[in-house]
Amino acid sequence: MTDTLAAAAEQIGAAARGLTITDIQTLTFNYQSCVGRDDEGHGHPAPAHTKTALMTRVRTSIGLDGYFVGGSAETAATAKRMIVGMDPLLREPIWHKLQQVQRLDPRAMLDRYLAAIDCALWDFAGKLTGLPAHRLLGGSREKVPAYASTMCGDDIPGGLGSPEDYANFAKTCVAQGYKGYKLHTWMSPYGPDLKRDIAACQAVRDAVGPEIKLMLDPNHHYSRQEALYLGRAIEEMDFYWMEEPMDEHSTSSYVWLCENLRLPICGPETAEGQFYTRAEWIVRGAADLSRVGISDVGGISPAMKVVHLCEAFHMRCEVHGGGAANLQVLGAMGIPGEMYEKGLLHPHVDFEAEKPWLKTSIDPVDSDGNVPIPQGPGLGEDIDWDFIKDNLVRDWA
Repeated sequence: MTDTLAAAAEQIGAAARGLTITDIQTLTFNYQSCVGRDDEGHGHPAPAHTKTALMTRVRTSIGLDGYFVGGSAETAATAKRMIVGMDPLLREPIWHKLQQVQRLDPRAMLDRYLAAIDCALWDFAGKLTGLPAHRLLGGSREKVPAYASTMCGDDIPGGLGSPEDYANFAKTCVAQGYKGYKLHTWMSPYGPDLKRDIAACQAVRDAVGPEIKLMLDPNHHYSRQEALYLGRAIEEMDFYWMEEPMDEHSTSSYVWLCENLRLPICGPETAEGQFYTRAEWIVRGAADLSRVGISDVGGISPAMKVVHLCEAFHMRCEVHGGGAANLQVLGAMGIPGEMYEKGLLHPHVDFEAEKPWLKTSIDPVDSDGNVPIPQGPGLGEDIDWDFIKDNLVRDWA
């Protein structure tokens, strides 16, 4: 066995010597979706329609590639000019080189597009070694508790149109094994409505009892006084945290809110600035637990910087959003990351059907409310290449 492992290690080492990136490409394909977007981009149930997805591929000199569903053709073209010829295992200098583009050409390297390159590089590294990314990052656990994260409120009968609808859906999710539930309440064009938000939170607490962890992500354009009123109301309901009640560009407003509430405030989520912004929030006391997602900060590499930053300050770090890359981050974290955000969920949407390019679900929830960390090499996704071929819009370019 020792000789076999040594031989395998030598093969990996030999493959890695002289390794270079040869191309950055994108592919587009169609799929059927039952989720649409409102004026501000929030997801809601919609009649079945065709959507287009994009996949990013980082090609290497040994014929082994890394993949990520996401990115943009402009980002791939920019990255191609900058990093072809570099070693794909040098993720740190690659990330910093691409991140510098944001200063003068932010559209070409938005964080969520930069994330596609970084995550594809982690996918390649895992495929090269035969290990999931979380093992390469240090490894910490093989499963993580999940919470059900709803879509925003709507006016759909039997959807999320009333406090009672949120309560009924919460009971359904708890029956499926979830130990936590997060409400995204009514945002434009259906809100905001401060008292209706509070009523929905109270209805859910009454429906699921005291043992289920509840979180709230309300309208992010509430004023200071509205956010304080809302926070004090759900403090009394023993909510676990609240996110983004106000515009996150006003850091001082969050400092003020934290000083006036016992309820933990989680953030920032959508504020630009990657780990730099999160460091400022921590030292200024603008949040009680930090927030990071691979699309918010530009990939797995910067997400782990946030995790380690939080560890240095003895602060929890909750991961924003789902998907394979975020699960790999959760699997590597030695601090909470207490829960995985499964969603966005809705009574009228088949969540698993929204990713038909995967042969198997990346985040199944077991009867105990846990999601396993993917164990396949790289990001661990089982991509259905036949589906992509059959629905191809534009081949690799």
